[in-house]
Amino acid sequence: MNQTQFQGKLRRSLEKLERWIEANDYRGYEPFDGLASRLRVLTFNRLFLERLLQQAVRQSPVNLRPLLGIKPQESTKGQGYMAWGYIPMYKLTGDPAYRAKAIRCLEWLDRHKAPGYVHHSWGNHFDFSSRVGKLLKFEPIIVWTSLIGQAYLDAYEAFGEKRFLEIAESICSWILEVPREITPDGACLSYVAFEQRSIHNSNMLGAAMLARTGRLLGRPDYLEVAGQAMAYSCARQRPDGSWYYGEHADQRWIDNFHTGYDLDSLKVYLENTDDRRFEDHLRRGFAFYRSSFFEPSGRPKYYHDRAYPIDSQCAAQAVETMSRFAGEEDGALDMAIRVADWTIDHMQDKKGFFYFRRYPMATAKTPMFHWAQATTFRAFALLLNRLA
Repeated sequence: MNQTQFQGKLRRSLEKLERWIEANDYRGYEPFDGLASRLRVLTFNRLFLERLLQQAVRQSPVNLRPLLGIKPQESTKGQGYMAWGYIPMYKLTGDPAYRAKAIRCLEWLDRHKAPGYVHHSWGNHFDFSSRVGKLLKFEPIIVWTSLIGQAYLDAYEAFGEKRFLEIAESICSWILEVPREITPDGACLSYVAFEQRSIHNSNMLGAAMLARTGRLLGRPDYLEVAGQAMAYSCARQRPDGSWYYGEHADQRWIDNFHTGYDLDSLKVYLENTDDRRFEDHLRRGFAFYRSSFFEPSGRPKYYHDRAYPIDSQCAAQAVETMSRFAGEEDGALDMAIRVADWTIDHMQDKKGFFYFRRYPMATAKTPMFHWAQATTFRAFALLLNRLA
């Protein structure tokens, strides 16, 4: 298949996906929405039992949610990724409908920012329990807040409306108020606002948001904090170019999509500052990513040392990251095409949505919203724009 033929295939896939998302009113399931089940009462508010219920719902190849009373929900991160995808589609086509859709998503996000905080930030629409504790619904985290912030910055640059830059500034004000782990070689922005949780991808995403907004607003204080955050994570990059999810003993895994977040964030930081300290870290990180997470067919691996589960989030983030590096790193565009092509052939339902995961003996076809649909829409829109 030549590139022109693939562009046609990609556009048809994207159109089917767009129709499915809009027909479902921007609602869907999420991997970690298990605590919205009517069975939660049987966990007796115990963390272990809540995690057990949550993982049972998440890992099942059969969608248990309708049986458990879990309904498709709205999603702040889903709305953010859709806005982020509509913008390159507007740039590509000039169709004012895409501009209107992007603005509608961003205005929805403005109305649905996290309650209890002065500045703009966002969280999940469901409670979440992990090994480190509980995260109540609507409690904001720096990951979603920073990713949504990048969509606002793209909208400001594409549409020239100052209100989007003002919201980006509000986001940065929230980021500056989260706790930080201060070390001799950098300071780590916390994953959440109510306590210190040091995670590399969330730290680097926050730094990227501060750096890009700091350049646009001329805010050296943003750039200083961003530099400290990047110094923290780059000082802890492993010799082979990879990053652990986090430095704690039970966070030392290396996966596909979080590594993509790290690389995208470091790239944004370097593009928006005069700080050249981390150029080699980006080069080594990308080399590890390219060599460790992809099979020759384009099938994305979940972990650097094993493939399964084949996850839609890994596929979407791989297309996103490789599209971002296209033109700068040899083979990046080709890899983005191969991953997208494999994903369309093996993960897209005839109805238009993308499956959650493939296991060795089964496929989890549950139609998520943010995890598989919105992230894939954004990634494919970016790739289509790059190809054009």
